[in-house]
Amino acid sequence: MRQCRACRGGLFLHWRSFNALNAGEGLDAIIRFGLAIIASQGIRAALQIMRNFSAEIFAQRIERDVRDELYASLLGKSMTFHDLQPVGEIMARVTNDVRELNFMMNPGFNLIIGSGMFLIVPLFSSFALYPTLILPPAIFLVAYVIVQYFYLRKLTPVAEDVRVSFGKMNADVEETLEGLQVVKGAAQEDFEERHFETLLDEVRNNTIRQYDMEARYLPLLLLGLVISGGFALSVLLYLRGEINIGTLIAYSGQLSLFGFPVFSSMWSFSNLALGYASAKRILNIINIETDLDQNVTGHTGKIQGRIRFEHVEFGYHAEDNTPALHDINFEVYAGKTVAIVGQTGSGKSTITKLINRIYDADEGTVEIDGINVKDWNLQSLRSQVSVIEQDIYLFSRSIAENIRFGKPDATMDEIIEAAKKAQAHEFITSLSEGYETVVGQRGVTLSGGQRQRLALARAFVTDPPILVLDDSTSAIDSATEDKIQKAIWTAAEGRTTLLITHRLSQIRWADHIIVLRQGHVVAQGNHDQLMENSPAYRRIFARYDDSPRKQLTDEQVKVAQN
Repeated sequence: MRQCRACRGGLFLHWRSFNALNAGEGLDAIIRFGLAIIASQGIRAALQIMRNFSAEIFAQRIERDVRDELYASLLGKSMTFHDLQPVGEIMARVTNDVRELNFMMNPGFNLIIGSGMFLIVPLFSSFALYPTLILPPAIFLVAYVIVQYFYLRKLTPVAEDVRVSFGKMNADVEETLEGLQVVKGAAQEDFEERHFETLLDEVRNNTIRQYDMEARYLPLLLLGLVISGGFALSVLLYLRGEINIGTLIAYSGQLSLFGFPVFSSMWSFSNLALGYASAKRILNIINIETDLDQNVTGHTGKIQGRIRFEHVEFGYHAEDNTPALHDINFEVYAGKTVAIVGQTGSGKSTITKLINRIYDADEGTVEIDGINVKDWNLQSLRSQVSVIEQDIYLFSRSIAENIRFGKPDATMDEIIEAAKKAQAHEFITSLSEGYETVVGQRGVTLSGGQRQRLALARAFVTDPPILVLDDSTSAIDSATEDKIQKAIWTAAEGRTTLLITHRLSQIRWADHIIVLRQGHVVAQGNHDQLMENSPAYRRIFARYDDSPRKQLTDEQVKVAQN
């Protein structure tokens, strides 16, 4: 407002100085008016710098805070949510959509607010010059507001299409790069390139639609009409002797102020529409409610390790909504080792994901130490359950940082000790930079066996009460497996361990074995009991048998073959 007053004061000083010069007043009066004009414009420039600077700070803080809020929201979502969301689409919202919010604030809102003053000043100053002169700017202002309203109504859905198509393109890029090995292996580079070009065309066409609307920007026509109409009116009043030449010149200057809001709004309203569309996309993610409760006030005690499943039902809520687990009932006592076996797709990994609440059971209860896992503080629960999966994920960080990921304050001695237990120390020290060697994303620079040994070391360093090994030794050779097997049983001492494995050498040593078939528990017991009483286990046992035949009795071999 002060900037606007300075602008208005400068225009009136121009008017007064012109009248003084035209009236032949002394040079001193003209100099005073000239100095006053310089001072008013200096104040205006200082205020405008302050406005632009504060607007940029505000915009940058908005971008930072929204991105931080969105990232925290994504971390808190359940895996069911993330299973249904393309990673590239989420990345587009975290990066580009948040950036559009920045542009919406500055220059978007900054120019709209700043130029808004230039719309109001001519209205009042024209009336002050001569009451009749208020008609052209008043008509212009009403028409300008109406035109901008309909312009934004048409531009907003087009801007949303631009952002949506960009998100689809980004998702395709991420998915293709993630599966680049498959693309190259199938020699489908040309097909993927054509598919990407189709998505690019969609982004281009939506952007052209936006620019086409901006090219037909009606306020430019209104600006020409108000300047020409206002000038004609002021000339008519001058010829009639109702205003002098100074008033005519000052009035023309007032009408020229409309030029700034008209030209600046061409891109400021586009920024506003794109920012609004981006804000909707961001809020859609933040406001999506998931069934995963962090339960920050929940139980935080030390886990002893007793696990109980009682009438558990669970489905991944895919399109067909086929349940993955049906009426699961079993109990694992603290400190025991339990093997979960079954055919592919029988629900073995799904059971482990219910223990640390990666997913929540649809029906029934999952308990740890007699307490429903939903009643545990989620962070406390997960920090005491370590899961090593077959598909090992390593970050693009040093080996030491990957090992200490679950325990950020782990010392170097603890890291080395954990690596030795996992039989990883030898290959780590053979690398050029040892524990400071940076691995590629997902550990692509390491072999499958090396990645799995690092995952074991990561579990060992956290010393969890519950350890889940989900086929974690499948990519390890026999010689290394013998060493890791000893480390696993050493680590299993004093803690509850769940094994999902196809290795007979691990299955038969478990304290308890659970046999799954199509999401049902079909048998439970130890190895000898199941070999004698469970046909399903005998079939699985025969298929998984990777141990020397001399480890089995002749009778067991015949039973397994049958």
